[in-house]
Amino acid sequence: MPKQRITKEMVVEAAFEIARKQGMEQVTVKSIAARLACSVQPIYSYCKNMDGLKQDVAARTGVFIREYITARTDQKDLFRSIGKAHLQLAKEEPNLFKIFILHRREGISSLKDLYEMESAPNVAPFIAEQLGLKESQAKDLHLNMLIYTIGIGAIFSVTTPGIPAEEIFAKQEEAFQAFLLSASKNDT
Repeated sequence: MPKQRITKEMVVEAAFEIARKQGMEQVTVKSIAARLACSVQPIYSYCKNMDGLKQDVAARTGVFIREYITARTDQKDLFRSIGKAHLQLAKEEPNLFKIFILHRREGISSLKDLYEMESAPNVAPFIAEQLGLKESQAKDLHLNMLIYTIGIGAIFSVTTPGIPAEEIFAKQEEAFQAFLLSASKNDT
């Protein structure tokens, strides 16, 4: 039987699957080698250090999350459905959600910086148009929903046996209504 050639993509995919099922803390050279049924040598040849590999896993996680969210987005209700999809991710893929929220974000010194890093430039104008808000009001609403969704998603991802999804989604909708009312009153 010919030797299997281990590629960097195989190493990253194996590390991603370990992180997905068991958490990033279980991603080790030995666990990757065991998953690929090979020695640790090919892993070391691609991984100069674990930080670089973990960055590759975080990037792979980002691709997975974008595909996951896109597949669960309702084009008729984009804003709400994207928030709900993030909470579904927290429930169904808690380890990936943790990687998503816990990855280091460099150069952030304000909530404005965080908002600019985490949202696409066309989101606020889109929300403003959809909800009849000024762009500044839409940004305020979106930032509040980002903070709330990440927070409640973190709770959702670490509770066992788990809070019922309906309860979490109801709280998210309640927060949306409160933040929408607050944003619509803010005339900046």
